[in-house]
Amino acid sequence: MSGSEPRAVAITCRDGVTLRGHVWAAPSPTVHGAVVVMPATGVAARYYHRYARFLAGHGFTVLTFDYRGIGLSRPVSLRGCRYRWRDWGERDADAALRFMTGEAGGPLMVVGHSIGGFLPGLAESSAAITRMLTMGAQYAWWRDYAPSQRAGLFAKWHLAMPVLTALFGYFPGKRLGWLEDLPAGVAHEWSFRGPRFETSHPRAEREAVRTRMAGVRADILAVAMADDPLGTVPALARTLAYYTGARRTLVKLAPADYGREAIGHFSLFHDSHREGFWADTLVWLRDGRNPWPGHVVDLAGR
Repeated sequence: MSGSEPRAVAITCRDGVTLRGHVWAAPSPTVHGAVVVMPATGVAARYYHRYARFLAGHGFTVLTFDYRGIGLSRPVSLRGCRYRWRDWGERDADAALRFMTGEAGGPLMVVGHSIGGFLPGLAESSAAITRMLTMGAQYAWWRDYAPSQRAGLFAKWHLAMPVLTALFGYFPGKRLGWLEDLPAGVAHEWSFRGPRFETSHPRAEREAVRTRMAGVRADILAVAMADDPLGTVPALARTLAYYTGARRTLVKLAPADYGREAIGHFSLFHDSHREGFWADTLVWLRDGRNPWPGHVVDLAGR
């Protein structure tokens, strides 16, 4: 099944910044709800368009959008741009959720990839979310990287990235073939991230951040891939620990579960997963049932 062509939309944040995105309308008279796709850091929304079309074809109204500084929401110049990770959550995710609250009937859901599984909890409008599906949801604390690749990832994201950002005034990810270009504030938050996300906020605001995250009441199903060097089980557990008011389930899947040799941090959104992983996600988004009951990780034992 495939959805109709998307409609381009402009979403205005509370601080006046305009985000660009697309709404994928469900062609079926039965709409199961609205889904907001929250991208990974440095990944343009177009990467998720095939999955959005798939969801629309199965009865969901879907929003894909670019955070400020990325893709269609990028300003003319990133030099001197002061956008931060926290802005993506407190302002951009919040605006996207408010937009979709009025866009379609039924429950409001989030599909969050990497940082996109953490940012919704920073939004004031997160109380409207009924269900979340996250893939590799983490916020780049380097000690959570897979041990076998930790040194290389540390050198790339925590040594090379801040140096290049200082030289260019933004992170030139495109010319390196690593990611989309990133605003300096986002790059520095990633590079200098500690074990607690809220330490990037002023000390007086940190308790409010934790309280807002704890106030999320959505059911959360978090997916970890066994060969994901970034979204490891410890990284996902660290993210889920902020969502204390939510019902949280963590599952660990292996590439072999889908007949693959490798999946990693990104390829779950390739349309080769249409008949496998994508079809399984419908069970959660439509019915609220975990399609992988035999793969649950005991969070209490961690």
